[in-house]
Amino acid sequence: MTATSGGRAEAGAGEFVAIVPAGGAGTRLWPLSRAVRPKFLLDLTGAGRSLLQQTVDRLTPLTGIGGVLVVTGGAHAAAVAEQLPELAPGDLLAEPSPRDSAAAIGLAAAVAERRRPGVVVGSFAADHVVHDVATFHAAVREAVATARAGYVVTIGIEPDRPATAFGYIKTGEPLGVEGAPSAHAVRSFVEKPDAATAVAYLAEGGYRWNAGMFVARADVLLGELAAHRPELHAGIVKLADAWDTPDRDTVLEAVWPTLEKVAIDYAVAEPAAAAGRVAVVPASFGWDDVGDFAALATLLPADAEVRVLGDGAHVLSRESSGVAVPGHGRLLAVLGLDDVVVVDTPDAVLVTTRARAQDVKSVVEALRALGRSDLL
Repeated sequence: MTATSGGRAEAGAGEFVAIVPAGGAGTRLWPLSRAVRPKFLLDLTGAGRSLLQQTVDRLTPLTGIGGVLVVTGGAHAAAVAEQLPELAPGDLLAEPSPRDSAAAIGLAAAVAERRRPGVVVGSFAADHVVHDVATFHAAVREAVATARAGYVVTIGIEPDRPATAFGYIKTGEPLGVEGAPSAHAVRSFVEKPDAATAVAYLAEGGYRWNAGMFVARADVLLGELAAHRPELHAGIVKLADAWDTPDRDTVLEAVWPTLEKVAIDYAVAEPAAAAGRVAVVPASFGWDDVGDFAALATLLPADAEVRVLGDGAHVLSRESSGVAVPGHGRLLAVLGLDDVVVVDTPDAVLVTTRARAQDVKSVVEALRALGRSDLL
């Protein structure tokens, strides 16, 4: 199976631009993650850098300076710019309102294509954790090589447990792409499974977690959008044509609200996979989407006393397991509790268990129903 190249002369095809969608409220990490300060702006792992900063740090060696585009909501644009002073103003794409990932990634891809025709783009969420950066870089390089052959490429994470919180990718035959010995065809994308199905996937083999990392030539990605979501594609093209001109704000105000709200998985990846145009590069580099406090518990230092949020805040844990996050400037002590989640912030305290970590979102929904926007 061979993907078509689209017949384009690939000027600049050796270049790579990383797109970083920085959105979402991270409601399962409330009360740490809030609408005004979502999780991608936080240092959740004690690394001294926010998740967004860590993401850009590991992408810059692959792209060089000026090779990263960040897409975020207008409400967070100033905070993103503050955290990333090296980012040129034109490389920060602020959305007037959320329109989901297809619009965000599609716009960034179209802007990149106009600036560097033939460029390969890759989308990487701003709020994920990667432990083995060298292996991550190797996987992205294979994905870029596969994308140059005309495929839409995803990086599939080797599962280490039967997780039900992630979608899965079913791999097919090797593709034999030069420079990408690990690349395989994608047979299908699978929605988040129940526990029994996830166990069966691991027993069968050939399944990878879908981490939402997509790499493609920008023109190929836009071609898939044109084929499967023509109205969305037309709107994105209008925006990209105006982006680096004085007409940007006028066109953005008129066109952005009309764009379809749809995820890139549904708009591009799934229909392209059904047509045999999607590849996967399997990889294992210590990945986590920090989706809830149970995930965060595995990432924080296991010391008895840990400075987590700075400002003199400490957690003292004795004969306990789980995750405890102290409020600024004060001690949080946890004694004799297993798999507990305790999060202390100036205006809210959360106490739950790791087993109920996915349900924290329901607290946010209840607060919204009560009209407590001050706590969201």
